[in-house]
Amino acid sequence: MPELVVENLVKSFGGNAVLEDITFTVADGEFFTLLGPSGCGKSTTLSCVAGLENPDAGTIRVGDRVFFDGRSRTVPPEERNLGLVFQSYALWPHMTIADNLALPLKLRKVPKDRRRELIDDALAKVDMLPLRDRYPHQLSGGQQQRVALARGIVYSPGVLLLDEPLSNLDAKLRDQARSWLKTLQREVGITTVYVTHDQVEAMSLSDRVAVFMDGRMRQVGTPAEIYESPATPEVAGFIGRCNLLAGRVDPDPGDGTTVRVELTGSGQHLRVPHTAGAGAAAGRTATVGLRSERITLAEHIDDAPSGVNVLRAYITQRSYTGARFEYELTLGDLTLQAESAISYDAREINLLIRPEDCHLYLTTA
Repeated sequence: MPELVVENLVKSFGGNAVLEDITFTVADGEFFTLLGPSGCGKSTTLSCVAGLENPDAGTIRVGDRVFFDGRSRTVPPEERNLGLVFQSYALWPHMTIADNLALPLKLRKVPKDRRRELIDDALAKVDMLPLRDRYPHQLSGGQQQRVALARGIVYSPGVLLLDEPLSNLDAKLRDQARSWLKTLQREVGITTVYVTHDQVEAMSLSDRVAVFMDGRMRQVGTPAEIYESPATPEVAGFIGRCNLLAGRVDPDPGDGTTVRVELTGSGQHLRVPHTAGAGAAAGRTATVGLRSERITLAEHIDDAPSGVNVLRAYITQRSYTGARFEYELTLGDLTLQAESAISYDAREINLLIRPEDCHLYLTTA
């Protein structure tokens, strides 16, 4: 399967920029996810790749074939040999499952005897072959989703484009579908671009993730890179449950590997990694990113490990979620979230925080 290359993509609607300088490459056989909140431009990007929207500028190519070059070259959707699966599945209700898969093969003038072979092979891949003669209304949502995916791969497209295909499924079925979809993608070996706002889908399915916000790509990396080393406070705040704590770099020089940040309105400090180099000068305003599950709650600090930050906070709310307790805490003027397997009844609590679990983001000079 070929790689997909998107370079400097720009798109506006009514004078409003919705995509600004979008550039990425999806390697042969890679599962690449466009992740972001509603309205961030991820589906528009997919539509541009599919040919359903024409960009204002940029380049789109698959392998050596250019689909759009910003000047004279625009290949229509039907000539791009891309598989596209919509959120709504878009199955023809008056056609059987086999006939739904036959339609794109007829449009490509595939011989009739070869069509049946391809249809049965695609349906077998998604475990739907015994239901080939049923109609869409006779299938569950999960079964319809599998048929839509089978139709997307039946003609061996160069790239498979998936626009939130699991969003119509209930939570339990969505969990099952994620595992099944990743297995299918690996077996078929097809280059895949997946659009979702669901972080769990993105993290569990993807080889790499591109985080979109406000029409721009804010970070591209493996799921572990995105989660463990978010490039900006916005990415940190969007991925997982991350506290963003305002503060200011303290004059204390520390040991050269960490800096001390005074947390706004709390009178307390955090020592965090010196990741910003010489730019982390005393007095610089900063934001510290701290994931809720990286905070350890403790009633006593006698056994706190050496070098660990210790903060004193008030518990303002406790919620039981089954696997853990989620806490809302106040630290002076700051509010933050933490989680623990232990139920604490005390009003005041100690927070134990390792410096390496903190992310330092410098703001204005």
